[in-house]
Amino acid sequence: MSRTIFVTTALPYANGSFHIGHIMEYIQADIWVRSMRMAGHTVHFVGADDAHGAPIMLKAEAEGITPEALVARYASERPKYLNGFHIRFDHWHSTDSAENIALSQDIYRKLRAAGFIDSRQVEQFYDPVKGMFLPDRYIKGECPRCHAKDQYGDSCEVCGAVYTPTELIDPYSTLTHARPVLRSSEHFFFKLSDPRCVSFLQEWTNGTQINGAKRLQPEVLAKTREWLGTSEGAEANLADWDISRDAPYFGIPIPDAPGKYFYVWLDAPVGYLASLQAYCALQGLDFDALVDPQGDTQQVHFIGKDIVYFHALFWPATLKFSGRKTPDMLHVHGFITVSGEKMSKSRGTGISPLRYLDIGMDAEWMRYYIAAKLNAHVEDLDFNPDDFVARVNSDLIGKYVNIASRAATFITRHFDGALAYVGETDGLQAELAEVVEQVEADFEARDYGRAIRRIMAQADRINQAFDAAKPWVLAKGIAGADATQKAALQDVCSRAIAGFRALSVMLTPVLPALTERVALELFGETRSYRWRDATQLPTHITAFKHLMQRVDPKQLDELFEPPEPEPTLPGGEAIAQTIDIKDFAKLDLRIARIVACTEVEGSDKLLRLSLDAGEGRLRQVFSGIKAAYRPEDLTGKFTVLVANLAPRKMRFGVSEGMVLAASHADASVDDGLYILEPWPGAQAGMRIS
Repeated sequence: MSRTIFVTTALPYANGSFHIGHIMEYIQADIWVRSMRMAGHTVHFVGADDAHGAPIMLKAEAEGITPEALVARYASERPKYLNGFHIRFDHWHSTDSAENIALSQDIYRKLRAAGFIDSRQVEQFYDPVKGMFLPDRYIKGECPRCHAKDQYGDSCEVCGAVYTPTELIDPYSTLTHARPVLRSSEHFFFKLSDPRCVSFLQEWTNGTQINGAKRLQPEVLAKTREWLGTSEGAEANLADWDISRDAPYFGIPIPDAPGKYFYVWLDAPVGYLASLQAYCALQGLDFDALVDPQGDTQQVHFIGKDIVYFHALFWPATLKFSGRKTPDMLHVHGFITVSGEKMSKSRGTGISPLRYLDIGMDAEWMRYYIAAKLNAHVEDLDFNPDDFVARVNSDLIGKYVNIASRAATFITRHFDGALAYVGETDGLQAELAEVVEQVEADFEARDYGRAIRRIMAQADRINQAFDAAKPWVLAKGIAGADATQKAALQDVCSRAIAGFRALSVMLTPVLPALTERVALELFGETRSYRWRDATQLPTHITAFKHLMQRVDPKQLDELFEPPEPEPTLPGGEAIAQTIDIKDFAKLDLRIARIVACTEVEGSDKLLRLSLDAGEGRLRQVFSGIKAAYRPEDLTGKFTVLVANLAPRKMRFGVSEGMVLAASHADASVDDGLYILEPWPGAQAGMRIS
């Protein structure tokens, strides 16, 4: 039965570019949307920029532009990322829109009329110089537990303690360094602790979707039990939600409350509806019918595990008690890590999606790798460079593409592209029907990894059958062979090609650009694949054309190497932003002796240095100075080491620091790249201050 589905992803905050975590989530949702459309369902897939809040306001102010201009700048980047990774939203909008203002204010008014809005006086820190109340992350001070300096107003990064800003010792504003003062202000609250909310959420979180599947994953449901208790009487642990902020603030004004604005987390999810409404206006669709609480549209949200509280509690409750349709499914995913480490640009464990595209890496390699590692559970996805190379080259080139490249050659050379099958084909079609049914179900259940395993197992069976039939033997002397031998060769290759086409259908949600080329260029098909196409046996092919390049391991090295700085001044570059002595003190610069230096096999840029920094052991450091120095020129010399830089995992090993080198920003290696050398007499281990 055909369904109508409204799908969203979490809205990216519009004060920065997309990172690989965004792309992972969008690919996951895009695969699901494509799969559901292949089944004949109508899907409306929309997104938007989360455009409000203090961070955007303050960043824009620091740059001397308006918040709207800042949001527009990042919005202009979005198509390059989305198109680059074949992510096809039907519409992309902004929470700073007329639709979102009207919808947010309407929801608030209905909640207020239903008795779910309360006001009370709140005491919080205020920056007397900046003239604004401070969010927790704009307050720093000494941790009240371990006494570490310069810790944020909500938690300590050293000991992990969680506290309120008023507990900090010697707090200061990160905006002006002024000491904040406590001031009282009226705030508005959504009464999440209301028994009506608790009762509804206990029922909603345990509910099912329109198709009968559970609304929440087991891990997410278990987490909501910690907040909601149980319907059998365990006490809920819900606090009312502060939904207001004081001017100055970039956001949506609260009706009938001058100087008050909605906290960004109230209007951000409303942006899902605003984007759909704007899309409906463009397409001539009935928005009210799509979001009718009594209608049959399925509402699905793909989000990360860090925002479950908002989406599993606040969002459905605000929708329910403002008289709107509540979500049918919440799919929560984990984070993406690199070689087991949390994503960090400064540690060299961050992946820039734009850099990935700019250096010429195939977007569908990433789509396939992410799909192969995603399942229906809330688990982190680890990007391992060696695994990435092996999986893409083995699966996509060695198994999938290999079938077509081998079988098509015989068909075009000996049979002018005509496919023919000897005997019955019911068994072949039944086999393909069984696999495609399982794969389709896996994709709908968001268990992409299992779908990929089934697909590749089928590719193995096709390759094994092809090898067992030995078509290269059948092809020997084919010009003078009898009809039986010719028919046998044509049958073997035709069945392999039919299997390849079925694999292409099954891979379409993951590799849409590649399978579109396969359909058009190899089979002459002009429409998008549906699931049912997998069992239809092709009758003709054109000459095989190259489909996909192998991953070169050197591309991974280039992906993780930081890009060269862009020149800003002739012969040099602008002085960086001013820091204070506390910032400088964070660097531990040490004199180090280069005990050994060797070239790194497989790298055009790196040298491997063994450094003695007076620690009683040697450190391994990789440095991109191969073009400027020979290993023998450096061995035995002293240099300067950044000793407290976090270790960085590379394909060649772990780099435990960084040696300092100088050059002009716009200079080539031939113009001068110089590692720093201390004055004679300096010893390994001496600290630079």
